[in-house]
Amino acid sequence: MGDVRRSNTALVLGAVAKAPAGVHPSRAQLATATGLTKRPVSSLVLDLLDAGLLREAGQSQQGRGRPGVGLELNPARGVLGMEINVDYIAAGLVDLSGNLLVHEVREQDNRSAGTGPVLAALAGLAGTVRAAAGEHGVEVLGGGLAVPGLVDPAAARILTAPNLGWANVTLEPGAVLPGAPLGVSLFNEANAAALAEVRHRPKEGSDFLFVSGEVGVGGGLVIGSELFTGPEGHAGEVGHVVVEPDGTGCSCGGTGCLETVAGQDAILAAAGIAADTRTRSASMALLVQALQAGEPAALAAVNRAGRYLGVALASTMRVVNIGSVVLGGHFAVLDPWLRAPLLASLGRYAPGRFSPEQVTLSVVGESGALLGAAGSVVRSLIDAPHLLQS
Repeated sequence: MGDVRRSNTALVLGAVAKAPAGVHPSRAQLATATGLTKRPVSSLVLDLLDAGLLREAGQSQQGRGRPGVGLELNPARGVLGMEINVDYIAAGLVDLSGNLLVHEVREQDNRSAGTGPVLAALAGLAGTVRAAAGEHGVEVLGGGLAVPGLVDPAAARILTAPNLGWANVTLEPGAVLPGAPLGVSLFNEANAAALAEVRHRPKEGSDFLFVSGEVGVGGGLVIGSELFTGPEGHAGEVGHVVVEPDGTGCSCGGTGCLETVAGQDAILAAAGIAADTRTRSASMALLVQALQAGEPAALAAVNRAGRYLGVALASTMRVVNIGSVVLGGHFAVLDPWLRAPLLASLGRYAPGRFSPEQVTLSVVGESGALLGAAGSVVRSLIDAPHLLQS
């Protein structure tokens, strides 16, 4: 396939992908939308039907003329979004339109495990979701894997994931999803979640900082609805903004990072809730119960986390000149108690820069990272559909 035909094929597929939900453009409408003539569009559509990326979907009215045959992204094709985090692994089936069809989470402590056992466990979970995909009649084309650390996607390499204890390790992500024609791509967890927010938030939310609260604290910077990662791909690491210069040592090797006071383990410890053998969800449930009961230690821990989160955001947002923040992970769960000290801190350290309406909660919840990773794979496929065409 020549370069021009590849480009035009992507143009046609992209036009179908951009159609509003429930709208199925015809070949003639695609010709109008792309600026191509009808005959080449018909040929390109045939290629995309043969590749299984499009399917015909009823009829599409074309003004006063005869209705044409409508087209849509094939719901019988999908990708797997996967996530490795400090205290859980997750996998989900996402169709080409971005809908999450199956979602599985397994809580486990990955801090003491090497990459081999964790990837083996993830492969098992991915196999379960892949089997469910078969039951839904969906063929899995590939996958995206999100991890809480700095990554080199081209080399499938984790540069550093301090909360996992991984550094300079090369993965074989394709082994998690054997036989998938597109393989498995690697992503930073917070960046992937930020991309999911871009897709699922209202259109006016085109510039924001996404802040993910887990054991670590991650960030993804979105400008003009595009993820900004900086020249080395590592922009947005708000969790390692220093908020207490003489504070506690951080897993990154620094001192006084936001993560040391606002990360999940830091909040639980300050609240007097020992992690010991409890699962992530059980520990957070105990914290919420303590907050609802008005226990002083729990309230003080979350108040402190909110105050220092405000310090970090005030500094970060002055540098990048963006006035909207999206909170995910435990920051969203703790919002009823976190919001007041956070807004007070923002008002003190960045007066006049933020209104309460500019601090919002994630619309994708705990599935954000895997949704974003899967969505990125789908977007890459729509930009280069020849990858599935012989």
